Amino acid sequence: MENALLIGLSRQMALKNRMDVIANNMANVNTAGYKSDQLVFEEYLMPVADITDAPGADGQLSYVYDAGIVRSFTAGSIEKSGNELDVAISGDGWLSVDSPEGPRYTRNGQLKIDNQGTLVTSEGLPVLGEGGPITFEPGNSNIVIADDGTISTNQGIKGKLAIVRFENPASLTKEGHSIYSSNDTPEADFESRVMQGFVEKSNVQPVLELTRLIETVRAYTSTSQTLQKTSELRNEAINQLGGQNSA
Repeated sequence: MENALLIGLSRQMALKNRMDVIANNMANVNTAGYKSDQLVFEEYLMPVADITDAPGADGQLSYVYDAGIVRSFTAGSIEKSGNELDVAISGDGWLSVDSPEGPRYTRNGQLKIDNQGTLVTSEGLPVLGEGGPITFEPGNSNIVIADDGTISTNQGIKGKLAIVRFENPASLTKEGHSIYSSNDTPEADFESRVMQGFVEKSNVQPVLELTRLIETVRAYTSTSQTLQKTSELRNEAINQLGGQNSA
């Protein structure tokens, strides 16, 4: 009976973590460039405990635990924004940005020019061109971003966006605000196309996430009810055994 309680608690913990992941996805449904997560569960067979009155493999106790997070790198929908500094990437490429911790990568193309004239992300990180950060001078106007990432103004070419790709996208680690890091060295991407005046939205599917949330809540509630009944049976058994011993 104690084993049943422990197995149920392991399931509840896994379901709680799944709810946290789903909630985070839904909270970022409108975050540009956001990539959705999904929790992966695995079975764990307890090596030192079993049900002694169950023969063979049926006697093994099977727990559940969250083995990790799988991230979907499918592209989100691309919407027209009309902002001349906004860019969306058609393909597998990533924008390169600079950060205090080193190069970072994003699909969030909501860009702007800061007070120093540097092209930055919505969070203020400098966007990297092939020769470093891209800067503008006072008087620059008519900004045009070509499909290969070349940026020009009324005063000529200012630089070219450093678009990169990863052989293994799973190496990318989420750091928040649609910013990712990787221990792998990216390679230049010459196939992806840059779309000026467009933004890639989150790839979260709200209806699917809501369905997953309902399923998870139901499973959590069902497990709670099972644990409560198991606990009641345990207390009843203790009371009956205690009554027999006193007699």
